[in-house]
Amino acid sequence: MKQTLASELGSLASESRNPDTLDIDLLPTLGILEKINDADSHVPGVVRQVLPEVAQVVDAVVDAFRCGGRLIYMGAGTSGRIGLLDAVECPPTYGVPEGMVIPLIAGGEAAVHRAQEGAEDDPALGAEDLKSIGLTPRDIVVGIAASGRTPYVTGGLRYARSLGCTTVALACNKSAAIAKEADIAILPEVGPEVLTGSTRMKAGTAQKLVLNMITTASMIRSGKSFYNLMVDVKATNQKLLDRTRRIVVEATGASYEEADQVLDQCDHNAKLAIMMILSGLERAPAEAALKNADGFLRLALQRLEREAKSD
Repeated sequence: MKQTLASELGSLASESRNPDTLDIDLLPTLGILEKINDADSHVPGVVRQVLPEVAQVVDAVVDAFRCGGRLIYMGAGTSGRIGLLDAVECPPTYGVPEGMVIPLIAGGEAAVHRAQEGAEDDPALGAEDLKSIGLTPRDIVVGIAASGRTPYVTGGLRYARSLGCTTVALACNKSAAIAKEADIAILPEVGPEVLTGSTRMKAGTAQKLVLNMITTASMIRSGKSFYNLMVDVKATNQKLLDRTRRIVVEATGASYEEADQVLDQCDHNAKLAIMMILSGLERAPAEAALKNADGFLRLALQRLEREAKSD
């Protein structure tokens, strides 16, 4: 068993030795940093090569959201924590409900702060964690594993497929075992790490880039932006209150005073405030116009403009 695992891991690009950093233990601080930076600089180019697969996932996520489905990330260790980082930012950034993007990590909440050795080795635990959140066929499950062989992720993806969920594998090896359990495989092979096997580095960076793309593009496609402004941001603290105000000013050209007045009328909802200012509508008809446009602010304004021209 141990010999089989060693042979399996040894064949993975993410676990092999990097010939460019064999002398890293002899270098001064700046030399070490230059080696790390050189290695990191290759990651975006590798991620670009898998954009077609990322686009497939985004389209599937948008469809799932429209049908009341959820986006679920699952991983162990660094991969699980990267999924959590992306997921927890979605409600405040895009105003979506808690539970629309769910992160699962092998070992549960305790694993966020401290390694839970052995939790990732149990495929049944992956299935149980999905059962615990009431997984349905409308949901999309993204399994994240740098090596592409984590049993916790494999078990989860296998269970999700048995229910008819869309499944996605995100790994940093072309031969990733979890790809066999997925409808869509995203495999940015970033190669050996600066320190052999330290996949929190290049592999982790690639995973973060991909997950950020999935949620950001899915939210844009779901009407959560106006031009490049985050118009559904939740104003939950002073910084975000100020950001909401600046978003309204930038989108409309209104003064800060006018922006504050309208924001007060609509509970600091930036999208609604912009709609009211640019359309001249009161709150209720502005809300109705947005609802009729499925929350797409630019589409709602374009419809009003067309209606005005046809009158």
